[in-house]
Amino acid sequence: MSQRSTPSRSRAAAVPRPGALAVPPALRPVIRAYVLGYASAVAPRLLTLAVQHILKLRRNSEQLLPADPEDEPTFLAGARHILRSGFDPQRFPTFCAVLVAGTSLLHKPLDSVIASLGSRLSETSRLRLARFLCSFLAGWFGLKLLHTKGTAPRRHSTARRTQREEELRCRKMAGRTMDLTLFAATRAADVIVGELWSQRRSRRQLANKWSKTESFIQYMADPLVFVSSCAFIMWSWFYYPDNLPRGYQKWITSAAQVDTRLIEALRRFHFGALVYGRETGQAGLVGDMCDDYGLPRRWGDPVTQIPLPCEIVHMGCGPSCEYHALSRFARSWKWSMYTYLPLALALQLRRGAPTRARLLRALRSASRSSAFLAMYITLFYYGVCLARSRVGPLLVGTDTAARQRLDSNLCVGTGCFLCGWSVLLETAGRRKDMGLFVAPRALSTFVPRQYPKEKQWRETLVFAASTAVVFTCVLENPRRVRGVLGGVLGYVLRE
Repeated sequence: MSQRSTPSRSRAAAVPRPGALAVPPALRPVIRAYVLGYASAVAPRLLTLAVQHILKLRRNSEQLLPADPEDEPTFLAGARHILRSGFDPQRFPTFCAVLVAGTSLLHKPLDSVIASLGSRLSETSRLRLARFLCSFLAGWFGLKLLHTKGTAPRRHSTARRTQREEELRCRKMAGRTMDLTLFAATRAADVIVGELWSQRRSRRQLANKWSKTESFIQYMADPLVFVSSCAFIMWSWFYYPDNLPRGYQKWITSAAQVDTRLIEALRRFHFGALVYGRETGQAGLVGDMCDDYGLPRRWGDPVTQIPLPCEIVHMGCGPSCEYHALSRFARSWKWSMYTYLPLALALQLRRGAPTRARLLRALRSASRSSAFLAMYITLFYYGVCLARSRVGPLLVGTDTAARQRLDSNLCVGTGCFLCGWSVLLETAGRRKDMGLFVAPRALSTFVPRQYPKEKQWRETLVFAASTAVVFTCVLENPRRVRGVLGGVLGYVLRE
């Protein structure tokens, strides 16, 4: 009886699912890439639209205003536009499909072409070269597809616009895909450095020469990437905000919860518009701050008040730098929990029905991430106070020139250096993801946000080469591509 039932079970197991017959294996990665690209492009915009609609309805309800009959049609029209725009062939979903199509469909034909040319490469090397070339071509043409949409002139948030910037605004500009290119370049560099370090570690361990210093370097690599990246990002946010993506600027400003007049005052110290002991006509900026926070107006005059009291930096929290730091931590932790707790709860509830253990895990995870962000903000502000009032005067001096140097560079620089060390509050896995997240944004502070269109081939070359490195590595050693990206690419490219 068992012998008769075995063939029937094997035949049943061999029958593929109906959905598997509809899509050839080679096309499944392409469809997965398009669906994920569409979801990532459309879902955030739909969520933003829905939140804005709900907030408007709630605001009208609280103010006892009658419902606007145009609200619902406007919301539905906006949602339809977002859903339709995702199918635009010049947008991100099509780009994702092109990228994966070239990688998954071209490598076998290219492998055959390389073999027919009489290459002396081994089969493994030939396949690796074919994967690299097809990924390079897919990356090149995929980015060219995105480039077919024009780049709008970038508006500068400050009045410090150079003659060169004015000339660039009058020319055809490129650069709308710069963030994507920097992301790809960062991940390619991470793959290459990680592979070289892994090979070195294997050799050293086989020879019993692996040292504690090398273990410490490996342990601190991700935190150091995060710390250095955050230093460049915060310096740019303070003094050169146009070097950062506009959305990232707004998010940092929202998290910092700072009076923008304080930022502008420190910028004017940096660029020489505010000078201690010299009348430059700028005293009204800080003087108005003093009026609003109940402080003597004369404290805001840099001609007679050298240095400006740290109480102005505290923005109404009293004279103690330490109390201001604790107050900042508490407020920032509370603000962060509004963001992290819903995300942590959603992540836990996705795994099953809510239980006491899952809720506690979500609360612990959200508290930890909120503590990280609160400490980040606190260390930045306390770094400013350390340089201005605590340690800086002991090291640099207390004369007028020293005070000018402290407020023009060193106080903000100290905050930029300290804030990133809050990453040590996070787990090792989170440090890795966070370092890889901020590194491209740090790189963006060194490259122009826009550039003449005739130089676009350089960006395309960097993106195509970086994509080829990452995709070739995913197909050979998926674990080498770290973080969420490695898991997503491994899932997408699986046939």
